[in-house]
Amino acid sequence: MSSAMFDLILKATLDTLYMVGISGVISALLGIPLGVLLYVTRPRQVLANPALNGVLGIITNIGRSVPFIILMVAIIPFTRMLVGSSIGTNAASVPLTIAAIPFIARLVEGALNEVSPGLVEAAQSMGATPWQIITRVLLPEARGGIFTALTVTAVTLISYSAMAGAVGGGGLGDLGIRYGYNRFNPTIMLITVVILVVMVQLFQSLGDYLVRKSDHK
Repeated sequence: MSSAMFDLILKATLDTLYMVGISGVISALLGIPLGVLLYVTRPRQVLANPALNGVLGIITNIGRSVPFIILMVAIIPFTRMLVGSSIGTNAASVPLTIAAIPFIARLVEGALNEVSPGLVEAAQSMGATPWQIITRVLLPEARGGIFTALTVTAVTLISYSAMAGAVGGGGLGDLGIRYGYNRFNPTIMLITVVILVVMVQLFQSLGDYLVRKSDHK
């Protein structure tokens, strides 16, 4: 392998990590609160608001139901307005983030659903406010499930980022298509796949470690 090709592979790998990192952090910052809202606004929960819950549920379901490749194309004007371009890693990070927010929200909602209602009732009987219940009961008790949600989201973003590369998003997907598929170079295709598999394994291992640590606390 030439040094030029090695540099291309290294850059594509870093670009993929950049896209996954940026979209993962932003989607977590927005998706976790959305997931909490979806849970606590349910009927008979601490901030019960069926109307708000219904609206949030519809928005979340719509976001999850749109295939990623269609989402990328559909929001090109918004992406261009936000980052000034519709191609490249920054542009790809926009649809990646939008796709991940409802995904992580539903996973967080599911994690909170595993928290024993008795713990919430005990906190309420001691006069805890809704905010205290959320921050001192729900989130700490669901910590393992939330780490699992973040791990699943990160792995999903890796596969989405490869898909984004096929339409000008950059990263390993772009490298595999341009230098592997279009130029009939199976070696580059194989290297791309191996790197993506290694990334998934590393993110999964880190997520499993965080889940184990949280379960021991």
